[in-house]
Amino acid sequence: MLRLYDTASGRIEALDLRRRGELSLYVCGPTVYADPHVGHGRFALVWDVLARYARWSGLSVRYVSNVTDIDDKIIARAAEEGTDTAAVASRSEAVWWDAMDRLGVQRPDQTPHATAYVEAMVELIAGLVDAGHAYPGGDGVYFAATTVADYGLLAPGPLEGLQAGARVEVGAESGKRSPLDFALWKLAKPGEPSWASPWGAGRPGWHTECVVMSLDLLGEDFDLHGGGIDLAFPHHENERAQAAAAGRAFARRWAHSGHVVADGGEKMSKSLGNTLSLPGLLDAHDPRAYRLLALQSHYRRSMTVSPTTLEAAGRAVGGLDGFGRDFAAARDAEPDTGVRGRFAERMDDDLDTPGAVAVLFDAMRSARISGDAGVAAAVIEAWEKGLGLPLAGEAQVPAAASAKAAERDAARARKDWSRADALRAELVADGWVVEDTAGGTKLRRRR
Repeated sequence: MLRLYDTASGRIEALDLRRRGELSLYVCGPTVYADPHVGHGRFALVWDVLARYARWSGLSVRYVSNVTDIDDKIIARAAEEGTDTAAVASRSEAVWWDAMDRLGVQRPDQTPHATAYVEAMVELIAGLVDAGHAYPGGDGVYFAATTVADYGLLAPGPLEGLQAGARVEVGAESGKRSPLDFALWKLAKPGEPSWASPWGAGRPGWHTECVVMSLDLLGEDFDLHGGGIDLAFPHHENERAQAAAAGRAFARRWAHSGHVVADGGEKMSKSLGNTLSLPGLLDAHDPRAYRLLALQSHYRRSMTVSPTTLEAAGRAVGGLDGFGRDFAAARDAEPDTGVRGRFAERMDDDLDTPGAVAVLFDAMRSARISGDAGVAAAVIEAWEKGLGLPLAGEAQVPAAASAKAAERDAARARKDWSRADALRAELVADGWVVEDTAGGTKLRRRR
């Protein structure tokens, strides 16, 4: 059974599935106002690998990840460009999915959009106001955080001094009573997109979106809520608080992926101006190299992205392709259960992808020495189905090289060793490794 570090308990916990054999997973997706950066790519890969591995392990997975298509940042970008928010969101979302496709990230089973759920969000907010957990303020409606007894469960430390999700200061202008309170509904300014509500035309606050969408699509008491570590507090805590205040059982487990850092360990962020464009990275490198780099970093740890780490990962992918070509015939063999078991043991232990990758590299070395097709089959299956990293198949041998190999086989059959050796030398000079097998001459490219 897969065990993950639960942010709420502070311990590595086994997934406590609501229904046996089924995993319900919700992950906060993109706010579509700009091109994605490498940090977005890292978190998308983490949850893609988790979902793939869960399915490979035999679980039925229902994976939901939202798209925030209305937000302050989208409104600001539309104003800068002199266009409307729908155009900004549509364009940015298209870039997002293109990048995900290039990364080999499988689409979630459902990708709800915030703008499709505004009416349901208004209903949730109205219920919270009626129950005394929220109040109208000067510029919208706020959630009263202190009305939830265990507010702060996902916070990294004591709540004192934290300003939970506040984008405005406490005071008469906003109507916000406490630094911990956060906006559920924002009244619209002139020219901004808006929806009707009992408190005036406006739009939902960011923290309300995922509560409504996750409960609608996965139901109460779903198994796992994931996202980047930046979202644990206040965003995920504010989701959890709203569900608790509304009397709804929310996520059973919470898991979060770590930061991407530059050389020297500095966190990448837009505020620091040191982010790397994900589409730009994918233009310059094999997307599988970025997946391998993510796999070699434990999902909860910081991951260093630099020319050095990307080049090293690219070289390693070249070696994986060589293995895939050399053992292409092994794909039809029965996978070795020992390799599969050791791989699964590492993956089940808090999604230890670095340990799992080490198991596979060790098995690759073993397969090279022994030629064991079952070991090779297990390695290829784990890379491709368990981790989502496809290996190249058998290389296409050009007709001219194939003709020389066939001529060499004929020469050997008639015991013309001189001609056979001459043809071998020609093939080697052309960059081929020549192997004598029971089925005749086998060619593979020299790496």
